[in-house]
Amino acid sequence: MYCVKKMTEDLYWVGGNDRRLALFENVYPIPDGISYNSYLLTDEKTVLLDTVDKAVESLFLENIAHVLAGRPLDYVIVNHMEPDHCAVLGTLAAHYPDMKIVCSAKAMAMMERFFTFDVRSRALVVNEGDTLPTGRHTFSFVMAPMVHWPEVMVSFDQTTGTLFSADAFGTFGALGGSLYADEVGFRACRLDDARRYYTNIVGKYGTQVQTLLTKTAALDIKMICPLHGPVWRTDISWFIDKYVHWATYEPEDKAVVIAYASVYGDTENAANILAGKLSERGVRDVRLYDVSSTHPSYILSECFRASHLVFLSTTYNAGMFVNMENLVHDIVNHNLQNRTVALAENGSWAPTAGGLMRAEFQKLKDFRILDETFTIQSSLKEADLAAVDAMADAIAASMPKPAPIDHSTPVEPNAMFNFSYGLFILTARDGAKDNGCVINTAIQLTDKPKRISIAVNKANYTHDMIKKTGVFNISMLSTDAPFAMFQHYGFQSGRNVDKFADVKGMARATNGVYYIPYCTNAFVSGKVVQTVEFETHTLFIAEVTEARVLSALPSMTYAYYFANVKPKPSKLVKKTGWVCRICGWIYEGETLPPDIVCPICKHGAADFEKLK
Repeated sequence: MYCVKKMTEDLYWVGGNDRRLALFENVYPIPDGISYNSYLLTDEKTVLLDTVDKAVESLFLENIAHVLAGRPLDYVIVNHMEPDHCAVLGTLAAHYPDMKIVCSAKAMAMMERFFTFDVRSRALVVNEGDTLPTGRHTFSFVMAPMVHWPEVMVSFDQTTGTLFSADAFGTFGALGGSLYADEVGFRACRLDDARRYYTNIVGKYGTQVQTLLTKTAALDIKMICPLHGPVWRTDISWFIDKYVHWATYEPEDKAVVIAYASVYGDTENAANILAGKLSERGVRDVRLYDVSSTHPSYILSECFRASHLVFLSTTYNAGMFVNMENLVHDIVNHNLQNRTVALAENGSWAPTAGGLMRAEFQKLKDFRILDETFTIQSSLKEADLAAVDAMADAIAASMPKPAPIDHSTPVEPNAMFNFSYGLFILTARDGAKDNGCVINTAIQLTDKPKRISIAVNKANYTHDMIKKTGVFNISMLSTDAPFAMFQHYGFQSGRNVDKFADVKGMARATNGVYYIPYCTNAFVSGKVVQTVEFETHTLFIAEVTEARVLSALPSMTYAYYFANVKPKPSKLVKKTGWVCRICGWIYEGETLPPDIVCPICKHGAADFEKLK
């Protein structure tokens, strides 16, 4: 029986879930399974965006047949050639003999290695910026080499603003019936899965991810459809900001991760004592991990999150303890940068682990290794505590401190932003003219009778309309409101433009004034009964004439808007360098060495081109 999700009038999720797979890529534990996402567009031409793993092939073919309902499959867009997304491409080719395969040149070459059918007769090779019209929709293509294979590209539906992002923006875990990130409490329940997916699968290629983020910044993205995990239709800027942190190796949190390797418990005891001393010094986010009981993929993810890392290892066979050695090499191989690190060792007769860890971490960029360290000889003694205290002091001192309070300014303007403001679209009508603006000051004054107040800037055209008519509506924005809505209603004046000229799906309340029926959870109609004039604003006090609930989504607060909706200044820095045309590896530098050999594919300088 087919299992599909209708996303829009002509776009369907036709993928599958695998909860039996224990190790993703036979390496990473996935206790909650994995989803294999594939999307089918039923435009004038039918378009399948990527396929699935062999594990869900039967259901996948049934899903496609159900959505096509007898129509042919015209195109398959292959964004990524890894088998968990392309294993059934040969079966599809047999089922749909006229199907064309849209892919990059590198993907076509890989396809011929994976399959025996005539790839070239079906291939439609696309390059950076090429487009594919399918009827109502038009796709454009952005190359994304080494995110995380060299053939990767992403596809952008220019009509709907949907980015089909290949492995970028993916998340570990099967889908539990809900397709969208905003349906699953993503921040609380799934962020760790997304970070662990990024850091382990893509984390080594931060420079390449930054290049992709820079390219896609010019796109008006309204939805992101990754190949694993939930689809993004709200909070997109928040999730992209996470990717900026991870790709630039900027810590998310001022926090300490302590990873320890202990055989008989003495090194573990030292880790616990250090954690306690950090807490006494005011460090609140400290997390400890036993490298023998926690898979390194989880600890690596935490190392990407935290600003400060501590490694305590017993010496084993004259080297690092084997599980610590695996973790350290994993961190180095994933190119983590920009961290403060402290090291300690244990060794009953010949401690060496500390020096070996230091030698490995010195290979990484901007890894600040503290001088304060300590060595345990079998077990921690009273005489060793001074060195533990010194390490705790050094870690605490290297963490940023709150800015001192400036008592010379009695009213600090930023303090006012901590009031619990909401965000609303205020609408009014004067004759045949409709207008609206964004306000942040609206409150209920009394319940019986129901009275509300709004403060409106006198420079706003909506203010003048309410002064004249005494009637208005407030649409209470919900957390799914995109930044574009604030741009439309808040960043231009109704004196110069008709804000409702091209807006579809509007509705009028009983008072004849528009309210916003989408991205809002309620609207309230008001009739002015009193006004109070201030220097820059008018306070309108009104009786409530109508009020309706529109959705169950939470209200958009001022704080939520600044944290999650308003775009933040980009932390991305344009790289100067050269990219290998074969595999996508990037050499950073203005001049390419003539004798360079790509460390990934072993090709020489002739196969490099300057980064655009």
